[in-house]
Amino acid sequence: MASSDHDAAPVSTGVTGLDHILAGGYAAQRSHLVEGRPGAGKTTLAIQFLLEGVMRGERCLYITLSESRRELLNVAERHGWSLDGIEIFELVPPELSMDPKQQQSLVHSSDLELGETVRIAIAEIERVKPQRVVFDSLSEIRLLSEGSLRYRRQVHALRSFLLIQNTTALFLDDLTAETDDLNLHSLSHAVIRLEQLAPLYGGERRRLRVIKMRGTPFRGGYHDYLIRRGGLTVFPRLVAAEHVGTFAEERCSTGNPELDLLLGGGLDRGTSTMLIGPSGVGKSTLALMSVSAAVARGEKVLVLSFDETTSVLRRRARGLGLPLEDAIASGHLRVEQIDPAEVSPGELADMVQNAVEQVGVRTVVIDSLTGYHNAMPEENYLLLQMHELLTYLNQQGVITLLILAQHGMIGTMGSTVDLTYLSDTVLLFRAFEAEGRLRRAISVVKKRTGGHEDTIRELRIEAGGIRVGEPLHQFRGVMTGVPTFEGQRSSLLPAGDRDA
Repeated sequence: MASSDHDAAPVSTGVTGLDHILAGGYAAQRSHLVEGRPGAGKTTLAIQFLLEGVMRGERCLYITLSESRRELLNVAERHGWSLDGIEIFELVPPELSMDPKQQQSLVHSSDLELGETVRIAIAEIERVKPQRVVFDSLSEIRLLSEGSLRYRRQVHALRSFLLIQNTTALFLDDLTAETDDLNLHSLSHAVIRLEQLAPLYGGERRRLRVIKMRGTPFRGGYHDYLIRRGGLTVFPRLVAAEHVGTFAEERCSTGNPELDLLLGGGLDRGTSTMLIGPSGVGKSTLALMSVSAAVARGEKVLVLSFDETTSVLRRRARGLGLPLEDAIASGHLRVEQIDPAEVSPGELADMVQNAVEQVGVRTVVIDSLTGYHNAMPEENYLLLQMHELLTYLNQQGVITLLILAQHGMIGTMGSTVDLTYLSDTVLLFRAFEAEGRLRRAISVVKKRTGGHEDTIRELRIEAGGIRVGEPLHQFRGVMTGVPTFEGQRSSLLPAGDRDA
């Protein structure tokens, strides 16, 4: 027996992000159940577990009743892996193995009694004496058992033998039974379920959940994961309370003195600002101007663009005379074009977290929340996800700009999501008509971290960004889009200026 100091100690899973969820990894010398429907990624996860063992100089064994050696080698080849150092023992029909160089003996499991099948597996474990073993899959044992009691007894015998051998084991189960069999849950030290969801449009979404892990404060709930060349990557659910940082409080300029005045001095570090209004009123332009000001201060900036391609965003910045090309080339500005149909919420949160902690990003722009919403399974999930993300960014001293487009252009407007209560500052944009011209207005309706003007000012998009006019004292009803003019024309910005 191994020393008790190492008994059930964490051992790395070999899967990026999963060790964090399991508080260090699988439990050494214990048996773990990994369950999921076909295509969820169980085999890939299991191979990564064994490859991690090979890298650490451990003996590793893969016992397969469902896939042939040739199929396993093909999976490894697609991921760019070599299975050298992993013993593969097949309990599969000979006709499934087309590799003439195979050295392992083949035993047709359907010709064996259940007890004999388990005894053969045990004999192979005794021969190899592995520190890590994968048993793929228990569905074959379930079929041979023809009864839950017999099935439980055989799996219990195999589990007890592995415990005596001080082996860390993964049992794979593809849940092909008509109902989920909970027999193994009570026998296993840990249970991990992999799920694959198919939305009505876009790529499939994958997530995992740790159902149990004895004696370990694992991270519960669902965690998104991807399967790409190189294996599984798991994105642990972001918990903002675990990332409390310290930073110097300061007020940063938006790059426009009049707008800074409207905001009571500028944008406060460690706060989120929502830019809300209909399309075409200058929300993204103001955000780009703030990005340019942040870059000029020497900060690193991340822009998550859901609604515009990177090329269009760069072209618009050039048209406004904002020097963002050099910032992109130098690495101070990173623009990520996001396809909400293909990106999971966990991957988005991980992208932001890495940018903040690894790259040192100090300003984040999400353009827009409408596109971000489309990346969420449901609205309630968006609210919880955004709450954690904004809290995390605020605690890291990041200035966050959120853009939310409302439905409509003039008059009553609405939006599919309401996140104004999560934002520290809310800038409201409106389009209104006056003297036969379409004009724009801006106002600060909320700011938690200090005073601000309560005026409504005219806004104009022009070369260099935006121009903010004087307060519209002589108008009533600007925010409704159909104002009543009660003063002199001189209160409006001149019509001769170029309107971008």
